[in-house]
Amino acid sequence: MANKRLRVGVLFGGRSAEHEVSLRSALSVMGAMDRDQYEVIPIGISKAGEWLRMDARTLEGAGAGPNPTLQGERVALLPHPEDKSLLALGAAAAGSARGQKPLDVVFPVLHGPLGEDGTVQGLLELADIPYVGSGVLGSAVGMDKAAMKALFLQRGLNIAPYRVFLRAAWRQDRHAVQSACEAAFAYPWFVKPANLGSSVGISKVHDPADFGAAMDEAAQFDRKLVVEAAVEHAREVEVSVMGNDAPLASVAGEILPSHEFYDYESKYLDEATRLIIPAELPDTVADQARAMAVEAFLALDCAGLARVDFLIASKTLEVVLSEVNTMPGFTSVSMYPKLWEASGVPYSELIDKLIALAMERHAEMHANRRSLAE
Repeated sequence: MANKRLRVGVLFGGRSAEHEVSLRSALSVMGAMDRDQYEVIPIGISKAGEWLRMDARTLEGAGAGPNPTLQGERVALLPHPEDKSLLALGAAAAGSARGQKPLDVVFPVLHGPLGEDGTVQGLLELADIPYVGSGVLGSAVGMDKAAMKALFLQRGLNIAPYRVFLRAAWRQDRHAVQSACEAAFAYPWFVKPANLGSSVGISKVHDPADFGAAMDEAAQFDRKLVVEAAVEHAREVEVSVMGNDAPLASVAGEILPSHEFYDYESKYLDEATRLIIPAELPDTVADQARAMAVEAFLALDCAGLARVDFLIASKTLEVVLSEVNTMPGFTSVSMYPKLWEASGVPYSELIDKLIALAMERHAEMHANRRSLAE
């Protein structure tokens, strides 16, 4: 494909609480893509689940408001590898065929459930289209904090003590759930929905009186709830990882949130939050975090990219693995690209590398034998 532009479908929006974050990431990604190398096809997923082929100007207008409404031609991607193109829907498509050239690769800039959790990745696998990021398994366990932590433990990685509860169990016997947590670890705790990102629905619980409201908040977003012991006087440190079977880690960066912890407002709304890159850590501690980031990436069978988050105890400098984000925020000022920029990979080059990794992984998958008759 060296002599032609790759047709890159940039997929954004989605049916999750991180819809608005996704739009900001997609605008940044598309703005940095070299039009001499790529023909960019913006594909929005509305909050209702409609797939819409859009143009950049329409997306810029939608992304500027607090309650974006996506508009464009209704399209669908069929789950079979017939021609890898978007199928136009509705009156405009009457009597016509697909009317679109095949997509060469998809960049799913989707955050949260029904986008980052393996669902869209499964559709792209069925359509036989290369895509940026982790496959179905890595995406699914990267979204589910409960499954993720189980794999971290199996790999022998250091994590904070935690418990997992279903929303139904919490509503049936609130006292039993709270008692189980109090028997397992001391306050303070973090309460989180298992399947969400961008710190949506997360609360810090300092004493028994706070627990009920925190669980009720998390239960609005998921049926599975994670309660996790807080690391004392924690420093929030992140490492970016890139690659497929032989991933590389960036320098480590530290977040100094404007709030008590790195919540949604600190990440996206409050300019007082500071990013320290590289993190001011002893080399041995930074190297430990970088090595653990690669191990976590491999433990979840990730591909392409991931941001790995740590909590480092201020006094002891114990490195505690928190979570992996398989499609982290991707604006030019987001931590993932900024860490790679500090490691010598500028933003536009980073996008090139991720698309190349998607093509490499797709070729590797096609090396699998698919029939006993072959």
